[in-house]
Amino acid sequence: MKINEVEQLVGVTKRNIRFYEKEGLLSPGRNKENGYRDYGEADVTVLRQIKLLRKLDVPLEEIRRMQQGALTLTDGLRRHMIQLERQQQNLATMQRLCQELADAGAQLPGLEADDWLGRMERMEQEGTRFVNIRKKDTMARYLGPVIAALVFVGLMGLTIAFLVWACTVDPVDRPPLGLLIFLIAAPMVVIVGVVLALIQRIKQIQGGEEDAASQY
Repeated sequence: MKINEVEQLVGVTKRNIRFYEKEGLLSPGRNKENGYRDYGEADVTVLRQIKLLRKLDVPLEEIRRMQQGALTLTDGLRRHMIQLERQQQNLATMQRLCQELADAGAQLPGLEADDWLGRMERMEQEGTRFVNIRKKDTMARYLGPVIAALVFVGLMGLTIAFLVWACTVDPVDRPPLGLLIFLIAAPMVVIVGVVLALIQRIKQIQGGEEDAASQY
């Protein structure tokens, strides 16, 4: 089967199917004639299993361990149930605090947040988990922009190096100085722009509330 057929059959988008393949959770064969992915019934079965577990919010790493035999389905689900119970307790605590805030009748301009935050910090020390507006996975988020920037800067650097090398190899036929300066300055400007864009992106990542806000 082709990926379009699998998408219609299982109800999982092509993007997610490819993501699961990238994560090593799904390994379809290849068509010998054209090299395209060739999905079989076994792949459809695995994909349905992944869909089921993901709809139950089982983490990908846990699914991977189950597939590898390092964790049984029963043990994996029991571990997940413990996490769900903890989340439920945390949600109940947040619901209770929201109710107390609402019952207090205070309006936002006069809200004394310090007292509530201090109370929440003490609760966190006792094991309660509130929404963490500071990212824990910043390294993973930095990785993509940094790699893209390094690749682009590397290409521009190679361009500058090639221009300089060409001028040293054949100084007689080299372009006029003004044109040469322009040809070198252009990729330099691009490099500066990429670095500035990367800095701005890092600042956005460090902002801390991007993911939390995107959930609402």
